[in-house]
Amino acid sequence: MHPMLNIAIRAARNAGNVIARAFEHPDKIEAVQKGNNDIVTNIDKEAETAIIETIKKSYPDHGFVGEEFGQQGSAESDYLWIIDPLDGTTNFVKGIPHFSVSIALKVKGKIEHAVVYDPMRNELFAASRGQGAQLNGRRIRTSNMKELSGVLLATGFPHRSKHHTEAYLNIFGALFVHSTDIRRSGSAALDLAYVAAGRHDGFWEIALKPWDTAAGILLVKEAGGLITDFIGNDNVEKTGNIVAGGPKVVQNMLKEMRPHLTESLSR
Repeated sequence: MHPMLNIAIRAARNAGNVIARAFEHPDKIEAVQKGNNDIVTNIDKEAETAIIETIKKSYPDHGFVGEEFGQQGSAESDYLWIIDPLDGTTNFVKGIPHFSVSIALKVKGKIEHAVVYDPMRNELFAASRGQGAQLNGRRIRTSNMKELSGVLLATGFPHRSKHHTEAYLNIFGALFVHSTDIRRSGSAALDLAYVAAGRHDGFWEIALKPWDTAAGILLVKEAGGLITDFIGNDNVEKTGNIVAGGPKVVQNMLKEMRPHLTESLSR
């Protein structure tokens, strides 16, 4: 295992310990509104601090982009860590035990290492470019489904971009009529990890941030899956719109989605 992936795993576990301890003591969780339909807690910040401090002990000159503290260090650094310390904060605050720590490392602009950690189930998804993806040390692959009939899909509602509601619901309906069912769990990082592990056959969401998707993108790719934006291009980081799954499933999802895309979702 690459030394940088080892450090990412250590950082994710340290953050997971902070989160798991706090989950057992909800009276110590302080939540505030930080934006439209968006909350942050003191635990998000403590977990992000734990991640950065862990990584800095080994790599003090690396740069960081985190959901809570923004950018630290040079954006031009060859080594840039992309961090979501608690993906699924609403679940966490409401006492729903489904959330994750997401850490990815970009080296010269390419995602090279990734970790998504579920501290409640002690499930650690990890990948390095060209080395495959693993769950707790066991190799994982995306599902081999080819048609939409029979698939289990996952999604996230556009709760921060409600002007897309009509288009989203039209897309949902187009995919739902073909699939077995659709899940909305509240953590995009875990949704992508579940796609990598073959638990979900496909996933789509509107207007995600880089820290939501960076680690999950590498996991899916290393597990044999495909990642695109809504028009089939490799432009997820810019648009925030993502479709993930096995190659055939993604192609069929895009086909069903295409007639319902607005102009802004077609960019």
